[in-house]
Amino acid sequence: MPDAIIRVENMTAAYGDSVVLDRLNFEVNRGEIFVVLGGSGCGKSTLLKHMIGLYRPASGNIWIDSMDIASAQGLARSEILKKIGVMYQSGALFGSRSLSENVKLPLEEFTSLPGDAMDLLAWSKLKLVGLDRYLHHLPSQVSGGMQKRAAIARAMALDPCVLFLDEPSAGLDPVTSADLDTLIKRLNQALGLTFVIVTHELPSIYSLADRVIMLDSATKSIIAEGDPAYLRDHSADPRVRQFFLRQSHETP
Repeated sequence: MPDAIIRVENMTAAYGDSVVLDRLNFEVNRGEIFVVLGGSGCGKSTLLKHMIGLYRPASGNIWIDSMDIASAQGLARSEILKKIGVMYQSGALFGSRSLSENVKLPLEEFTSLPGDAMDLLAWSKLKLVGLDRYLHHLPSQVSGGMQKRAAIARAMALDPCVLFLDEPSAGLDPVTSADLDTLIKRLNQALGLTFVIVTHELPSIYSLADRVIMLDSATKSIIAEGDPAYLRDHSADPRVRQFFLRQSHETP
């Protein structure tokens, strides 16, 4: 039986009186690569921000490894945050700090390890993403793809059980994007990491996803769930087929 590491139960997300997502229910299984997709404005980023604890839902629960991040406070909330790592769309590296120093940031905040231990851990995480020769480089001194890899290394600093990636391929050329997809699959297989990825990049979706959910801005809900290739070929919902087949709303 699948082992759910994340359970979203009847979650509603709203900004004031404006409901963005209405009573979502889904699970993410331990060790899978789970992709959240949908058109612009459907609530993908909003869902991610709620799942990583930046926002609290208007109602419902978000269980991460049996702990509810929607209601946790104080030490309990810190314990949940140590279970997850986040790579933001831009990478969000601190430009004045080296790649190694960026990776050490979570260690400085959440641990009391001595400096040499932090250095060793930062080196090991950067080695996992192929950047161990760039420890002392600033983000501006490496490519966009390398910045994304460094951001993933930082997200892994505390050995989380789930990594959340926000549009990891955004701004990358097709070859660099494919290399990043390969890295994600390797980390998933070698370390057993669970990935939750927000993206609308179809090549990455087909390459990476064990399972997807598709959000819809009109219904504010999930309109499809499953294997992306199966949904592309067999979904009865024209909105789902239109997305996966890249069909225009306009009639030629």
